Amino acid sequence: MINVNTDALAVIFPNTYDKYLPEMTSMRLMASIPFAGRYRLIDFLLSSMVNGGIDNVAILVTKNYHSLTDHLGSGREWDLARKYGGLNVFPPYAVESLGVYHGWIQGLESIRNYLVDQKERYVVISDSYIAMNFDFADMIEKHAESGADVTIAYKREPIPEELLENTDPSKGMYYTLDLNGKKVINININPKVEGDQNYSLDTFIVSREWLIRIIDEAYIRGDTFFVRDILGKRGAEFDIRAYEYTGYTARITGMRSYMKENMELLKEENLDALFSGNPVYTKIRDDNPTVYHGDTKASNVMVADGCEIQGEIENSILFRGVKIGKGAKVRNSILLQDTVIGDNVELDHVITDKGVTITASKSLRGSESFPVYIEKGKKI
Repeated sequence: MINVNTDALAVIFPNTYDKYLPEMTSMRLMASIPFAGRYRLIDFLLSSMVNGGIDNVAILVTKNYHSLTDHLGSGREWDLARKYGGLNVFPPYAVESLGVYHGWIQGLESIRNYLVDQKERYVVISDSYIAMNFDFADMIEKHAESGADVTIAYKREPIPEELLENTDPSKGMYYTLDLNGKKVINININPKVEGDQNYSLDTFIVSREWLIRIIDEAYIRGDTFFVRDILGKRGAEFDIRAYEYTGYTARITGMRSYMKENMELLKEENLDALFSGNPVYTKIRDDNPTVYHGDTKASNVMVADGCEIQGEIENSILFRGVKIGKGAKVRNSILLQDTVIGDNVELDHVITDKGVTITASKSLRGSESFPVYIEKGKKI
């Protein structure tokens, strides 16, 4: 771990964008979606935080959090198993004031006593549907130097097609920023604009005392959403600055982007961009090395440990413990942990969730825009 002294704690909201990917979040939350062969989405955020010197992290869950808590455990893999600070998961109804929150304002108000008791000067607030290797230490330093009330991280990139096509605002809000230099002069909610935008990364830094005061006021007024109801409606009252991130991002906004962003990592330059620099930590699983049998053919693939391959794989990502039978042909597909593919199966543009079994001689074909998805534990 990189030893950096950062005077900040973090609050993570892992459920906010579950509706972006309902097929995969029916039994887990967005933060625990498997990504890049052996990781979960939250691994990238947590790793960036601890690499940036943040060692006090609160995670506010609402539902389907068993998978996440199982993955995180005590936080040991991220050096967050500590007597003071460390990893703190707040499930609903754990204490009298902590129910199922609706929006970040209610969530933050529900842990008000926790926030009051902490000693750090700053609070990092973030969601966890983006895989990136982020420099939190630099952002916190820039925020402290600016004297701003709020700093928002953003990247110049297009809004995903899935969001431009979406007409259901209940799936979640996304934001772009209008800037004057580094000052945020307007926050746009769910804009339908093509081309590169100042696209928010849903990552914010504020002072702890400012946050407690502002959230108390917003909660009394009955406000719900931190960005829309505080920063958007009351933005003129505050000094809001922007922090540009220029590194690699993989933003998951639906099944199409889940397929695309995973497949982009088969390009060496993208894999290097995401994983170069600070390390990304994840839960350790003690598997044997992957075994390739006989006439196995593998081309442009990402294969985790514990796999057993007897067929052909091309342009695909295999998570831990996947088994490919004799004569099987797997192309342009993502097979999650412990998937079993029978003999002579043919797959093209298929996503299997954990523990899926596809029996011998089946043929499944999707497309780049509409991949075939098989839910967790199914047998075909």
